Amino acid sequence: MEQGLDRLSALLERFRVHAHLFHNGPLCGVSRFAAEPGRGFLHVMRSGSMVVTHRPRSGAARRIEVSEPSLLFYPRAMAHEFHNAPAEGSDFTCATLSFDGGDAHPLARALPAVIVLPLARVSGLEHTLALLFGETERVRCGHRLLADRLFEVLLLQVLRWLMDHPGEGGISLGLVAALGDPRLARVLTAIHEQPGAAWSLESMAACAGMSRTAFALCFRSVVGETPAEYLAQWRLAIAQAELRRGRPLKVIANELGYANASALSRRFAQSLGCSPRAWAKQAVPNADPA
Repeated sequence: MEQGLDRLSALLERFRVHAHLFHNGPLCGVSRFAAEPGRGFLHVMRSGSMVVTHRPRSGAARRIEVSEPSLLFYPRAMAHEFHNAPAEGSDFTCATLSFDGGDAHPLARALPAVIVLPLARVSGLEHTLALLFGETERVRCGHRLLADRLFEVLLLQVLRWLMDHPGEGGISLGLVAALGDPRLARVLTAIHEQPGAAWSLESMAACAGMSRTAFALCFRSVVGETPAEYLAQWRLAIAQAELRRGRPLKVIANELGYANASALSRRFAQSLGCSPRAWAKQAVPNADPA
């Protein structure tokens, strides 16, 4: 990947992920983790072994055996169970993940239902894990807040690794896979940083350093949708995030490159089946996107 290209900051500045430490220590017997909309999990198994199970048709394997220190990343709401020895079970540090926009968060949508990575395979985690374990092993002033931030750092490092090793993370299609392609990454990063620019197929292909035809075919094969569809969905996701913050529709439309608020409203209706006003009333009670 070319130097100087920051593939994640613009995306995660728009759509943040917040971690919250909720467990540290052994887990014995069966531990159940419920699915709640907009909530993921990041589990670090420090030692031991276990079996993880998922419900049928959940999008994940019914049974996964974990036999070495590993990280288990659930980017979307999914019920799962850990089966450990009934006494002296495996040692864990666990956090919930709250994604801005819930399951519609661009990265949450782009990742597999669960990612299991042995810690030894992911280089660069050693210092973060040492700090994280140090903060969770004994109570000190601010340890919970610091642990939350360290989990967020850990997540960022894992996302970096997945972009550089998508195959090892079980990723073959979508945004994360595309961010691992130097040509597509240039275009996607530019779109993320400048969503209101007058993007065309020609300008995107030029940014990628490809012909229009080659770019269009490559983009669709890796991302899973056309460049125009991705741009429209990215703008729509930003519009939803800004409406949740209570910003006026006219201002949002102007910033995202729409001719006027009516054009953005039409896009809303086409994609979501309702107007921005109706959507905002459901997402943010008492909101009034004038």
